[in-house]
Amino acid sequence: MSVASASAAALRSSSGRCSGVGTGLNGGNKFLMMQRRDLVTKGVALSVCSSLLTSSSNGAAAQALERLPFKADGYSFWTWRGRRIHYVEQGSGQPIVLIHGFGASAFHWRYNIPELAKKYKVYAVDLLGFGWSEKALVQYDATIWMEQVSDFLREVVQSPSVVVGNSLGGFTTLFAATEVPELVRGVVLLNSAGQFADPNAPPKPEEAAAAEEEVSAVTRLIVRPLKEAFQRVVLGFLFWQAKQPARVEKVLKSVYKDPSNVDEYLISSITAPTADPNAGEVYYRLMSRFVANQQSQYTLDKLLGKLTCPLLLLWGDLDPWVGPSKAARIHEFYANSTVVNLQAGHCPHDEAPEQFNAALLQWLASLEEEAGDKPAEPSLQVV
Repeated sequence: MSVASASAAALRSSSGRCSGVGTGLNGGNKFLMMQRRDLVTKGVALSVCSSLLTSSSNGAAAQALERLPFKADGYSFWTWRGRRIHYVEQGSGQPIVLIHGFGASAFHWRYNIPELAKKYKVYAVDLLGFGWSEKALVQYDATIWMEQVSDFLREVVQSPSVVVGNSLGGFTTLFAATEVPELVRGVVLLNSAGQFADPNAPPKPEEAAAAEEEVSAVTRLIVRPLKEAFQRVVLGFLFWQAKQPARVEKVLKSVYKDPSNVDEYLISSITAPTADPNAGEVYYRLMSRFVANQQSQYTLDKLLGKLTCPLLLLWGDLDPWVGPSKAARIHEFYANSTVVNLQAGHCPHDEAPEQFNAALLQWLASLEEEAGDKPAEPSLQVV
């Protein structure tokens, strides 16, 4: 999820934001809709009782679920390219890897890890620069997290996994699945970041691209340093604002349609990592370079064109940033996909964890059934 403060909101409004632009709301549907072309042809109904979907019950449902204990020092650590990476590991069985969104951490899966771990081996990893992972002073771009997740699958998990990602973590998950397909059994996207290429954009002439690389001495020696100094002052102030608990709470409540689960636990899991001495510089690098230059060569259509495994879209339809039309477009583009529409905001796994857990577990059961891992189970019917 994204909790990067007002600066991220400003960048989203001007450039589309790292997790996409909300394009619509689906306020009428009060039930889970799962559509998967190959499963429909087999007559397998994957849906859950509509009584789970009333938003007023989300908070009460979450309170009934087991919650991952918060540990100030984190859980387990892995050294990746000389950097300290934090992760949580629970359960046994087929592996599931959970990837958080922008500004969050492995603790954002607090209501999902214990439940999923009853049947699966669950990992939740903090991306470099976030959570309890090292605040490395590197150049952040889409590839660095893809490489981290790919190596985590290869070195720590060491078995083909289902990889689940929210927002920035969704885009990272999709990217990694295209790079190491042999290590990914399935992909689950929750209100994912990433954009489709603009088919109407004219191709960039090679001469223009080359000309852009030639920077004048005035720009190099005067304009750029002044621009960077100004950015540092502005983003330094915004970082100070962004790490205030009251500010974090306000941002969270703007994207949680049911704010019941915006509690001290969640706020602390986001603000605690900002005490790191390098946190301010990492924030500057993320906001001035990664988020501001989000238009990338790694567009959703290119990544989906390389994907080879089943895809589940668990989408919070009430997300003010990434609406359900994006999930519909991904589903239309990638045939081997399932769509589940949840009455929740940008972080459905934490806002409506009982719904999320039920839908994910049912989809995982369908994968196992298709693979012949176990006998078919009775499907749930819409009530």
